[in-house]
Amino acid sequence: QVRLAESGGGLVQAGGSLRLSCVASGRTFTTAAMGWFRQAPGKEREFVAALKWRGDNTYYADSVKGRFTISGDSRKTVYLQMNSLKPGDTAVYTCAATTLNYPSGNYYQTPVKYDYWGQGTQVTVSS
Repeated sequence: QVRLAESGGGLVQAGGSLRLSCVASGRTFTTAAMGWFRQAPGKEREFVAALKWRGDNTYYADSVKGRFTISGDSRKTVYLQMNSLKPGDTAVYTCAATTLNYPSGNYYQTPVKYDYWGQGTQVTVSS
């Protein structure tokens, strides 16, 4: 079992920055990758970014490329540095972990490929 706890959300003006953290506990050695998803009111959950531990491969949604950066530390913590935030980035951001190594980044964009989920942290970007 792996438990995930996010922090770092809040209210920020457009153009500002936030850094989200996700701390994993439990059987963290079983995780192969961790990712961030977000869900805005009335919308479906969408992929934001993922980090595959083997090889430190990173994957991003087109909407955040060049603005967000995912990084991690020893399979226990993953960060999401968010710069140049826009009102459209407003959502609940949730951390997830998977125990499987997939052959391409497309797999990590799919919520069902993840085994563990955190509770989420609210990010609100004002215009």
